[in-house]
Amino acid sequence: MAADTPETTGDYDVELTITLTEAPGTGDYEFVLRGSGGEVAPGSTLPDARSALAAVERFGEEIFFPVPRPDRICTQQYGGPQVAVVRGRFRGREVHSRFSRTDGCEIARWRTMAALLGGVAGSTGNT
Repeated sequence: MAADTPETTGDYDVELTITLTEAPGTGDYEFVLRGSGGEVAPGSTLPDARSALAAVERFGEEIFFPVPRPDRICTQQYGGPQVAVVRGRFRGREVHSRFSRTDGCEIARWRTMAALLGGVAGSTGNT
């Protein structure tokens, strides 16, 4: 009998589904990111899955499971109507995060995860 592999067990370090809506009333796009041991796994459908996995590995903990900061102030600026919902598992923890571009803090979150969510005009994916 063959040993269990990530493909047969569904046991990945990262297994996320990203649903992207570009504007209200438009259709959704859905992508999948799977990875184990820092490597992209079969079934990933993001255009640049390697960059997306690198961003998730680097920033996932702070983005998906943020520590509340009552002293945080966000600029009141609008970055666009895009919304992304990320669901799945990251290092054994359940993920359900909503991303938008409705203020400075949300725009910064989006830019940090641009490789996962999709770039925005002028964004490099860096914070």
